[in-house]
Amino acid sequence: MTVSEVSGHRQASVHRRPFRNDQMATLDVVDEAKKVIAIEIEALQFVSQKLGPSFVKAVDLLLVTVRKGRKIIVTGIGKSGHIGTKIAATLTSTGAPSVVLDTVNAAHGDLGIVSRGDAVLALSYSGETEELVRIVPYFKRMQARVIAITGNPSSTLGQNAEVVLDVCVPKEACPLNLAPTSSTMAMLAVGDALAMVLLQRRGFRREDFARFHPGGNIGRNLLLRVQDIMRPLERVPVLPQEASVKEALRDWNAKRAGAAVVVDDKGKVIGIFTHGDFVRGYELDPGIGELPLGKVMTRNPVTVRVDKLAVEVLHLFQTHRVDDLIVVDGKRFPVGMVDTQDLTRHRLL
Repeated sequence: MTVSEVSGHRQASVHRRPFRNDQMATLDVVDEAKKVIAIEIEALQFVSQKLGPSFVKAVDLLLVTVRKGRKIIVTGIGKSGHIGTKIAATLTSTGAPSVVLDTVNAAHGDLGIVSRGDAVLALSYSGETEELVRIVPYFKRMQARVIAITGNPSSTLGQNAEVVLDVCVPKEACPLNLAPTSSTMAMLAVGDALAMVLLQRRGFRREDFARFHPGGNIGRNLLLRVQDIMRPLERVPVLPQEASVKEALRDWNAKRAGAAVVVDDKGKVIGIFTHGDFVRGYELDPGIGELPLGKVMTRNPVTVRVDKLAVEVLHLFQTHRVDDLIVVDGKRFPVGMVDTQDLTRHRLL
């Protein structure tokens, strides 16, 4: 056997060697992932059952803080700190001003953000985190009200907090029961619960939410109203039911519209004449151009109020499978029209 043949034989042997990785060689990855999620679900249910008067007190405390124009300070370190950052972001986005205080930098000047009357959400599962425990006395000296989110209510943090929210979980989802998983999930869930209940207590509305999210789909969908996207009445053919189809076609061309609004003698909407109506009518009678709109229009058309949110238009288009919507006021007088192209232009589709 030549040298090259020996080399090739060795390489082939390497490729045929079976994969070995101890227990992971036979591990069902999906099943293990499901176990992690199941453990975390169990942890959340466990923590949920412990919610009670302390949670009510925490919400009341935060409510008073926000109503007085004070801020919520969220602090923690490590994984708890990451969870705290998310909780602060959720609170701020729902109108409860919150800031994150880095516990490491707190003793080096960052404690200056703490003011009398602020509320502090202090996150530490053990309740004994040195960097956090050593700054709690400062919060109390500044008359900031401390809410502890901890898995150890009898800890130093728990004993020095005004309110304690117990997030103790049966076990971590980590196979070694070491990496913070169930515990951080519990902290996050309780933080979300605080933010959402506080939102309701403050009467926070969809419109308020939109003001804090002017960019992206959320802001666009919640801020835009029908009047912002409709074609004004001067660009819409509006004809009495006695007018002929030929007249409607002329108005379509002049105003570059795909439908005409048909009104009664008081000017209220009674029908719509669309391109589809024309095509179907022409197939039955090529002389449709001479017919009055009242004979070929679609009666009782789908309409939308001018003061509705623009997303309502999208819902109506999808529900009724139409391409044109007449916009009306409270007395059913036409004020404009919306077609599917308008939705595309405003990026609502």
